[in-house]
Amino acid sequence: MNKYLMTIGLLILSNAFMTFAWYGHLKFFGKENGHSATPLWTIILISWGLAFFEYCFQVPANRIGSSETGGPFSLVQLKIIQEVITLIVFVIFSLTFFKGTSLNTNHLIGFALLVGAVYFIFKA
Repeated sequence: MNKYLMTIGLLILSNAFMTFAWYGHLKFFGKENGHSATPLWTIILISWGLAFFEYCFQVPANRIGSSETGGPFSLVQLKIIQEVITLIVFVIFSLTFFKGTSLNTNHLIGFALLVGAVYFIFKA
C-alpha cells in the first residue's frame, strides 16, 4: 500500500478512537443511559484507554506520512489532512450517535472554507 493511502487510513482510524475518547462518554455514560453517576475518574480512565489506541495509529501515520521521514507530506499538509479527517469523523459520529444533532448552513460554509484551506495548503 502506498504511503499516501496508508497515512490517510491510519489517520482515519486514529481519529475514530480520538472521537470516541473525547465524546463517546457523553453518549454512552450520559443521563439517558442511566450512567450519569459514573465517577469522572472512571470516565477519564476509559477515555485514556481509548486514547492509547489513537496514539497507536496517529504516531505511525505521522512517521509514514511526514517528509521528514521519507513520506509524501509536509508537516503543514499532515496537520491539515488530520484536521479535515477529524471533522469528517466527528460529523459522522455526531449524526450517528447524537440524534438531536444536525448540520446547518453555517456548518456547511465552515466545511467549505476548510476545503479551501486544504487547496491552498497543498497548492504551495
